Amino acid sequence: MTPKGSNVYSKLSFKYLDLEGVEHKQIQIMPGTYSQIYIQVVFAVKGRESLIHQSWEEQLYKYITGIVQNKEQKMLAVNGMPDHIHFLIGMKPSCCLSDLVREVKKSSNEFIRAKKFIPVQFQWQEGYGAFSYSHSSLDQVIAYILNQKEHHRKKTFKEEYSEFLEKFKIEHDPKYLFEWIE
Repeated sequence: MTPKGSNVYSKLSFKYLDLEGVEHKQIQIMPGTYSQIYIQVVFAVKGRESLIHQSWEEQLYKYITGIVQNKEQKMLAVNGMPDHIHFLIGMKPSCCLSDLVREVKKSSNEFIRAKKFIPVQFQWQEGYGAFSYSHSSLDQVIAYILNQKEHHRKKTFKEEYSEFLEKFKIEHDPKYLFEWIE
């Protein structure tokens, strides 16, 4: 982010010859890229097993935050339940979301295995949900993510995820959603 009142510009310089063959250098100032992209990402543990334990979930969330930040994106909130996680990022337009999520899953899998947090092999389920928000919704979305434990006293992950898909009018085939534990 730039300081209030400042402008971000890219300089484009090039040389050209005029009609007499005299070389000139021109600098053209080009406006920067401005964006406001906020995405909530949701994905589950393979088989929806409850493997993320309270004793180490904060370490996992910090590790995932580090991955997101190393990819030059801004982590706004991360939290979850034993069988799934949510995170909200401020995303640059140069970011490829599917690459970021793939890296988060791959690296966090390796982290969990290296730390030997659980005696069984940990793996994230394939797929994820990604939901976009306006700046004016951020406080509400952050509060929602940070209060996951409270929300899931009243609602299952399947209900929550299905509601997201309906709310955002995302066409889907239920047979291709996460593996649900009934």
